Amino acid sequence: MKLKLTLLAAAISALAITGCDREQTKTPESSAADSAQVADQAKGNNADTSDATAGGNPEVIEKTNQLFEEQFQTHLNRSPEFKTFLGMKDGYDKWDDISPAFEEETHEIKKSQLADLKKIDPKQLDDATRLSLELAIRNLEQDIEGWKWRLHTYPVNQMYAVHTSAASLLINQHRIDNVSDAEAYISRLNALPTHFEQLIANLKERADKGVIVPKFVFPYVISDGNNLITGAPFDDGKDSTLFADFKGKVEKLEIAAEEKSALIEQAKSALLDSVKPAYEKLNGYLTELEKVATTDDGAWKLPDGDKFYQHRLNVYTTTDMSADEIHQKGLDEVKRIHNEMREIMKTVKFDGTLQEFFEFMRTDEQFYYPETEEGKQRYLKEATAMIDNMKQRLDELFITKPKADLIVKAVEPFREKSAGKAFYQRPAPDGSRPGIYYANLYKMSSMPVYQMEALAYHEGVPGHHMQLSIMQELENVPSFRKFGGYTAYTEGWGLYSELVPKEIGLYEDPYSDFGRLAMELWRACRLVVDTGLHSKKWTREETIDWLAENSPNPQGDVVKAIERYIVMPGQATAYKIGMMKIVELRENAKQQLGDKFDIREFHDVVLANGAVPLDVLEELVGEWVASKQDAAAAQ
Repeated sequence: MKLKLTLLAAAISALAITGCDREQTKTPESSAADSAQVADQAKGNNADTSDATAGGNPEVIEKTNQLFEEQFQTHLNRSPEFKTFLGMKDGYDKWDDISPAFEEETHEIKKSQLADLKKIDPKQLDDATRLSLELAIRNLEQDIEGWKWRLHTYPVNQMYAVHTSAASLLINQHRIDNVSDAEAYISRLNALPTHFEQLIANLKERADKGVIVPKFVFPYVISDGNNLITGAPFDDGKDSTLFADFKGKVEKLEIAAEEKSALIEQAKSALLDSVKPAYEKLNGYLTELEKVATTDDGAWKLPDGDKFYQHRLNVYTTTDMSADEIHQKGLDEVKRIHNEMREIMKTVKFDGTLQEFFEFMRTDEQFYYPETEEGKQRYLKEATAMIDNMKQRLDELFITKPKADLIVKAVEPFREKSAGKAFYQRPAPDGSRPGIYYANLYKMSSMPVYQMEALAYHEGVPGHHMQLSIMQELENVPSFRKFGGYTAYTEGWGLYSELVPKEIGLYEDPYSDFGRLAMELWRACRLVVDTGLHSKKWTREETIDWLAENSPNPQGDVVKAIERYIVMPGQATAYKIGMMKIVELRENAKQQLGDKFDIREFHDVVLANGAVPLDVLEELVGEWVASKQDAAAAQ
């Protein structure tokens, strides 16, 4: 397939995600209605072919793009939660249907959609639409293939769970701009019992197949549920998380005080009559399930676990690399980065072994802010300043930049104990919500200052905010490509974005540069421990010990990370695999183009089509190199 490139500066008007530990974003599992509305919300109908590259049948191209949009709408309209995430208010009073029957229906819809796409003749399309067709078919085939593994997942775990994501959506995405929005919020509170009944049915279906989350997870998720029904109106404490959120939003409405009071009373009743019993029933079931959970942690324990894990590796890395190959790459990278760290030890004149240096970095007070509100605010302020400084340097590296704003926030208290170290949430397409870099400040001892800079670049700019916002703002690109993604590309870009500032003179403090290497080391270690856990049958304890010995991160950080990899098999391998491919493509392009290489153009090529599988990215970069060589030869 020949794909012609137009640089982002000309091809799009840049409108501007699970982060370093970025939060998982739902893919819309969703029926048709509302096409025009979503097209407007998502910045226009993408069937416009006025800028199409040469070739193709205009009528077929238009119909194909219309089909992409119709298929996206079909899924979007089956997911009121994803609509809310996109800033839309249709279905604002509802939760996603997560019943087995609905999932089966979604599967059948995808099979029908795949059949429709395969009727299209690629030879009738222009290059851009042909790429979209290839990706659409590939995505559906992967989803359909993965159907047999649908019960191998853990809907409730410490990283992402239905019962905590519901609260998170209400707090972070459900805006209350008028009385109707407030009533929709109350309706969602009252709908939680049914939603959690479906969740319990899902958990029971998995348990019957022998798929139960490991035992260590239960205290986390039960505690998270209890946290949400603690405080007023559930007891005499200060307002609970949801009650405080609802009150705060309603108080800002320009309506009569009596109307505000009435809405707050309705919310109070919903919390007591619906929310509390829903969480209590779920926690009761989780408590019973905990009794039969085991301490076996790897995917190998699941039915056909080895095949399932290989499937997850294929999905997350967009490669066909085996677990053994990934494991060895990890060991090689760990060795290389350790050697670079030893050079920094010489720079700061540290006398001792690498492990002794790790211990120094873990424990010396200069690298940590205090466990106080002042310490947390200082961290947020300085991280914001680093991002603001990087924004001023973007012209050195990029042609196209995001329009969407970015803010830095601490993870909310109700989920900070179990949430990841840091993650990014992409902005609403209509501009009503900025991108958010969340820093988890639950324990300041887990957020060393020397890693602050690399984290800010990864989650903010030029990392996730830049890539995801630009992708979301692309014009003349089907919606499924604006709001979809490939972990190896997205997280590979995030990790690559930690390196790029080094190349323009940032990380001036050698300890901060050590922090950059420490975060890259962390991702290299992931290749080893993820495959160790899920393929080589390492125990949780063995894996924790290996990661603690080979990285400078605090013990609590190490434990939380391993527990994350246990419940998300394969996901952690995507970061380093993606970064290595981007660096490889860049270095190859430099060698081939010499003084014709432009880093700004290279970055535009990488970002021009949004997220793509790594093999497709390689093809796109290869075509850009060839076009530059052809232009040089013509001169």
